[in-house]
Parts: sequence; C-alpha cells; structure tokens
Amino acid sequence: MTTDRVAFVLIFGLIAPGLPARGDEYVKPQPEATRTERVAFSPGGVIRLNGAYGDLFVEGWDRPEVEITVTKSMRYRHDPTQPQRAAQHMESVRVVTERRSTTELVISTVVPTRDNPFAGGRDFRPASLILPRKDRGGVTLEYHLLVPRKSRLVIHQGVGDVLVRDVTDDIEAACRIGDIVLWLSGTRTYSIDARSRAGTVSSDFSGATHSHFLFGQTFRNLNPAPSQRLHLRVGFGGITIKPILPESETPPSAVTAGQDQREVTWR
Repeated sequence: MTTDRVAFVLIFGLIAPGLPARGDEYVKPQPEATRTERVAFSPGGVIRLNGAYGDLFVEGWDRPEVEITVTKSMRYRHDPTQPQRAAQHMESVRVVTERRSTTELVISTVVPTRDNPFAGGRDFRPASLILPRKDRGGVTLEYHLLVPRKSRLVIHQGVGDVLVRDVTDDIEAACRIGDIVLWLSGTRTYSIDARSRAGTVSSDFSGATHSHFLFGQTFRNLNPAPSQRLHLRVGFGGITIKPILPESETPPSAVTAGQDQREVTWR
C-alpha cells in the first residue's frame, strides 16, 4: 500500500465515526396504530367479517366476548417527511363493529372511495379512470380476533391470508388472493367443501381431491349433520386444513390469562 493510501485510511478512520451515516435521516419507523376493542358476545352466534384485507388471525377461547385487535401501518406509498398525511390516511380506513344482537356481530372494513372524475366542480384526473374505486392510501391492516370457541364465522376477505384456530362451529371463508389455513380439533367430524381456482387444497382429514382447469383443486368430504361445515373458496392461493395436535393445544387459562388487564387503546 502506498504512503498516500496509508494516510487516507488513517485520516478517514479518525473522522468517519463523527460523520452521519448516509441515509440515517431517511430511515424512520413506519407509522403504526393499534386498537383493541371488546364486545360481549354469546357462544353459538355468527360473526361476519366484511371487506377485510391484510392478514386475519382468528382463535377460539372460552370467554363470552369477542376481542378485536387491529393494527394499521403505512408500509408503502409513505413520505417520511409528511407524518400528518400518513396519519390522515390511517384514519380514513376504519374497522367498524356492529353488534346486531347477542348472537350476531358484524366487523366491517370501510375504505374511502375516490372522487368521481365526472362530478361537477372537481379537477379531472385521467388516472382516476383506471385506478380502483376504493383508495386505501397505502394503509395495510392486520386483524387478531379472539372469539367464543363455538362461533360461526362468515369471512369475506380481499387480499391477504386467513388463519383460523380452534373454532368449533361452521366456517365460511372466501378470499380473493391469499391463503386460507385452518387448525381444527382432530376429534371432530367435518363436512368440507373447499376450492381454489388457482392453487392447491391440502387436508389432513379424509376426503377426495380433484384438479380442474390445470391450475385449481377441489377437496370434498360432505358428511351429514351434525358435522362441522367448512365452506372455503380462494381465487388465487391455497387452502390448508390441519388437526390441532394434543401437544400443541393451548390450555384455556393460558389463552385468557392477562386479558382483563387490556384496554381499548391506540398507540
């Protein structure tokens, strides 16, 4: 190494620790908000999820109530220099609960619509003619639900995964793009009607698998009542149904421990 290079290395080694790392001013935590809500709800009722997108996790427990935790985040289309705008985007996407009765709960995701380009008094934007009618503003969602174990689920999901564990009543779930994964008791009988238009269907329970249109699969085992009914549909993605192994079962006390200390909060 030449003398000039040695001098450069020594000088740079002395001053480098005091220099700001390039890009530090641009590396900022993504905006995120979490809300937890509880709703009294009797076992044996129906829970409907309409318009959900993002990842949805549902788990059964032994309490007569539903706990809904929704996390909003801005992981795309976020300008770190405009935090107020990011907060406005997150507030514009709402998750609304409607308790229609003690045995019917509706959880709806409300996304604002774009302005009509043909409406009077508005600026015409050609891009609005080809963009989706709904404008999420780059907001991503993640849902965590604890529900009475004996609850009927009716899920209408857009894009994202649906994961359900230890629910003992009928499950109807439709997902446009994503995977549906169910972990259910291995001691019960099921009436299964599962289909993916472009993906595979896998079940550890008995039934028959059929391929169709080269890309999709159907799995059926239509047992008579009182079997638990599973009606599952995916546009692009897979479906997996697996039993909960005895060694992986969560004791009810572990599921509910510490829940009384949680409140409805935003962070």
